[in-house]
Amino acid sequence: MTNRQQQPSRRQMLAVGGAAALIGMVRPARAGRQLTVADPGGPYSPGYRKAFYDPFEQETGIRIVDVAREAYPTAQFKAMVQTGSYIWDVCTLTNFDRDILAAQELLAPIDLAATGDPGLMPGGVTPLWLGVDVYATVLAYRTDHFPAGGPQSWADVWDVARFPGRRALHKSPIDTLEQALMADGVPAPQLYPLDVDRAFRSLDRIKPHVDVWWTGGAQSTQLLQSGEVDLCAMWNARAQAAIDGGAPARIVWHQGLYDIEGWAIPKGCPHIDMARQFVAFCAAAKRQARFTGKLSYGPTNLRAYADIPPARAAILPTAPANLAEMAGANGDWWRTHRAAVTERFNSWLLG
Repeated sequence: MTNRQQQPSRRQMLAVGGAAALIGMVRPARAGRQLTVADPGGPYSPGYRKAFYDPFEQETGIRIVDVAREAYPTAQFKAMVQTGSYIWDVCTLTNFDRDILAAQELLAPIDLAATGDPGLMPGGVTPLWLGVDVYATVLAYRTDHFPAGGPQSWADVWDVARFPGRRALHKSPIDTLEQALMADGVPAPQLYPLDVDRAFRSLDRIKPHVDVWWTGGAQSTQLLQSGEVDLCAMWNARAQAAIDGGAPARIVWHQGLYDIEGWAIPKGCPHIDMARQFVAFCAAAKRQARFTGKLSYGPTNLRAYADIPPARAAILPTAPANLAEMAGANGDWWRTHRAAVTERFNSWLLG
């Protein structure tokens, strides 16, 4: 994601009061041949405009009005369905947010065949959601600090004698615990269920050597680009932004963790047929290929790589060579254990 800041608590994510107030401030989606679509804003909006919005308008005559959604839209989504005040018809959700809303029966079926497009990656489509882009948490390092070759695994990051340098980790247990376990020798396919005690023992070893615990994606880019840190756990798009900005840096895909976000439709959507038509439109490989020129996220339709230049494909999470090095994050485990583990992590940081 563009800025996957430390996520709020489950209580905050499910709170409705503030979201209900926001709904009253936003004009509902207009009737007729028009859809209001909520995306994360920032670089997503022009990227999706090029790939999805304009081509859909041209093909169907249905106008797409895009709005930037809240960073964590679950509370707003819930309030919208419960009040019947639909400020948008389709919204991007991570699979974590999708499952929270699905458990509360707040999503409408997208009516896309269970298999979807044959090019869609595993986990790329459910009866309630179509994934369209993939982001990853990866290791990035400064090549000027490691001219002979930098760390290639989380065990290397933990090896401060072999790879001395200033380090930054995310101030969040999500992904950080997985990194700690891989640093301690747990193979990525065997991460879940997480051995939390073992993860914290591993974190105890690296804690004295962490110079910065970053809290926002923009901060991680700045840390790497400025040279304030020499190696950093960060989201791939944020690492790529530093590289695009001239930083002598490299992304390590090995032991990365990827996650998917995509389109969902609120239950009771007044424009359900057009919304489903739009979601199905976004599954096509050639359309997904178009956003990769502006966004360094991977398409979920892997056939899109036939239309992505090789040099660009090399920096995307779902390029076959990169995807083979990574594992998918397990949202089911985090939904169950997030609150307790986050409380323990925050206390550990202060200890």
